[in-house]
Amino acid sequence: MGQSHRRSRRSMTIQSECIGCITAQSKRVCEAIHADETLSKQIISYVETALQNADFTLSPPVIAAPLYEQMAILAQSDDLYEEQKQHASAQAKTYTPFLEETIQNSDDPLIAILKTAVVGNVIDLAAEVSFDLHEAIMSVFNIPFAHDDTETLRATLSQAKTLLYIGDNAGEHLFDALAIRFLQKFYPHIHVTYLVRGKPIINDVTMKEAQEAGIDKICTLMDSGVPTPGFVYELASAEARKLFDHADLIIAKGMGNYECMTPQKRRNICFLLKVKCSVVAASLGHEIGSIVCKID
Repeated sequence: MGQSHRRSRRSMTIQSECIGCITAQSKRVCEAIHADETLSKQIISYVETALQNADFTLSPPVIAAPLYEQMAILAQSDDLYEEQKQHASAQAKTYTPFLEETIQNSDDPLIAILKTAVVGNVIDLAAEVSFDLHEAIMSVFNIPFAHDDTETLRATLSQAKTLLYIGDNAGEHLFDALAIRFLQKFYPHIHVTYLVRGKPIINDVTMKEAQEAGIDKICTLMDSGVPTPGFVYELASAEARKLFDHADLIIAKGMGNYECMTPQKRRNICFLLKVKCSVVAASLGHEIGSIVCKID
């Protein structure tokens, strides 16, 4: 434990279905920022034109990152989803007491902690602008993990001294904070670092939202330096890369992280996510709507 596990492999590459998905996301951006007809046409036209020359050796989040950067420039906005992130966070906050009680009363707290973390992963504005969080919470707690490496994770947690927890979306980060608090309660020997995106990209959690949630008060909080909606090792800061290389265990939330980190650069990465698209479903061998706890 505690030594470098890096292996040089290529990330999960973009598929033809991803092109249509990114185009649809550009339309959702227009809805999110209340763009008028002129700006909407400008944004959608830009994205459609840019995607004609997409590099299919790259992962979907890497393809999407510069497109979102340009959309933000066209919209004259530093954070396209700021309003939606605030709404998601406010809605998530109302459910944290229920989830805290659920973990406390569970016969198997670790499973409840992991389900709480996955529940947060439904708050994905790249997939949906609106969502029913109550329904999502109930559905996640009522279905088993389609890919279930929870026992392997349990054994790894019992031995690990350092955990790198890579966040995903804003709103979801409140459930991450709850999961981290309980992980520290049951595994007090583990030092936890929560890693956020380097700049606003879609609705991903950044230092701003993490600090507002007080995550810096419960564990170490670090900015990855990554500008993509998923952790890309080559784009990360030297400090984040060092932590990625040497952490005993990594928990990576959401599809963006899975897409950017598959195949993995190292061992002992636990992917926690809900499957939301056909490309990731095919990669994992599980249906859309499945929840996954996968360790490599």
